[in-house]
Amino acid sequence: MLITISGLPGSGKTTLARLLGKRLGLPHVYAGDLFRQEASARGLSLEAFNALAERDHRIDRALDAEMVQYARRGDCILEGRLAGFFAHTEGLDALKIWVTASDETRARRVAGREQRDWQTVLQLNGDRHRSDAKRYREIYGFDLDDISLYDLILHSDSHTPEELAATVLAHLTERYGRTAVPQ
Repeated sequence: MLITISGLPGSGKTTLARLLGKRLGLPHVYAGDLFRQEASARGLSLEAFNALAERDHRIDRALDAEMVQYARRGDCILEGRLAGFFAHTEGLDALKIWVTASDETRARRVAGREQRDWQTVLQLNGDRHRSDAKRYREIYGFDLDDISLYDLILHSDSHTPEELAATVLAHLTERYGRTAVPQ
């Protein structure tokens, strides 16, 4: 079983992926970790590495190729903004989930996690989204704002992570049958 979870920073996708991983006994593969590890290995901040990735598309292509390999193997929860897109373009049987939240909610979550001012994070989130959207369009022709390829759109502003996980589990049961979801 392949589940992809995509969304913007602070939307709640990592929390949801971790919950589902525990409940389903599936490994959680996170594109953000791969990106951050590469930034750290190069001695760059996330913002500086993002700027470099805008100029050098080999960075995204290498990290994305690694994510595609995980997707092809299946039996995992693949988290990243392009995870659903890759499952879609590869023709893989995957439940593709997009998690969304308001800009302010997302900024406050990231600020809390990174111990920063939420208004600064709001600006950084916007800059990052524009940078990512530009790269994804240039590299893959993918419109980050087009969520039509996703099977399930979840709004984390008004639902707890546990409620979101319950929604996903119910959807998995409906899609794959009771044997696919541990009771």
